[in-house]
Amino acid sequence: MKTALVTGSAGFIGYFLCKRLLDDGFRVIGLDALTDYYDVKLKERRQQMLMQNQHFVAVNDRVEAPDLLMQLFARETPDVVIHLAAQAGVRYSIENPRSYLESNICGTFELLEAARAHPPQHMLLASTSSAYGANTQMPYTETDKADHQMSFYAATKKATENMAHSYAHLFGLPITMFRFFTVYGPWGRPDMALFKFTKAILENKPIDVYNYGDMKRDFTYVEDLVEGIRLLIDAVPVRPEDGVVEEGDSLSPVAPWRVVNIGNSQSVQLTAYIEAIEEAVGRKAERNLMPMQAGDVPATWANADLLQKLTGYRPKTDVTTGVAKFVSWYRDYYAV
Repeated sequence: MKTALVTGSAGFIGYFLCKRLLDDGFRVIGLDALTDYYDVKLKERRQQMLMQNQHFVAVNDRVEAPDLLMQLFARETPDVVIHLAAQAGVRYSIENPRSYLESNICGTFELLEAARAHPPQHMLLASTSSAYGANTQMPYTETDKADHQMSFYAATKKATENMAHSYAHLFGLPITMFRFFTVYGPWGRPDMALFKFTKAILENKPIDVYNYGDMKRDFTYVEDLVEGIRLLIDAVPVRPEDGVVEEGDSLSPVAPWRVVNIGNSQSVQLTAYIEAIEEAVGRKAERNLMPMQAGDVPATWANADLLQKLTGYRPKTDVTTGVAKFVSWYRDYYAV
């Protein structure tokens, strides 16, 4: 039985990933701090469901806690590590940037140091589509330059990509970075648009629509994302002996390191997303049109060709289907 260490295991994506790994026969060590960035009860409930499986072990602490990960790696010797723990959210990074420094930068440093001492077979670290920043050429491709991040959140995630690359080069650690594109679905985060919009519409309250609705996102259903991560576990990057990298591959010429987009490969207008929520809820939203928020980008769109080349898989759940599944979960969970 292989052991997987998943940081951020009680989070939205972490919960679905741990569940998938357990279903696939992994022993899973789940590390999560259960922070109060959003409703802790949601995190506790996700963790409780995972703990019903005898092969899941919960560790409640912060990734940035000195020596915690070193001790965890030494004790559990994980075969695979999936690092999801992070302070998330573009807007909150303007209000509380230090939490991003501590969790995202310091936490990733602790992880890399532990992996240096106790190397796993493969490490997969979460990045974000926000790393593409001010890029306007779409769809975003992994080989595009990504030098102009527009929020401190995005800057910390891009920094972790560079940190991971240096460790991959220096110590031969096989590392895959994956960039998420607006993940949504049941058990989602309350600070995300789908959750906030659904709650407001059901409570007959207006929804805040930024940039006057002129926004596009590559909405990715959570189980599609998890499928991509699961398949990438087996796509271990290997440093090219001659330094030559095949065209279209983001593999480093000097390290067993690459970055991979996991997105739905289509950019959906925010207004269409809202219409899908209205259809699932069964009532219209009152829209409060507002200007663009600081640090945000007007559009995202993933090129998922590399994911498909490496795994044979491409996310496919359409917004109407995915949103309906979320609304069904929301009504059931909150009994509304």
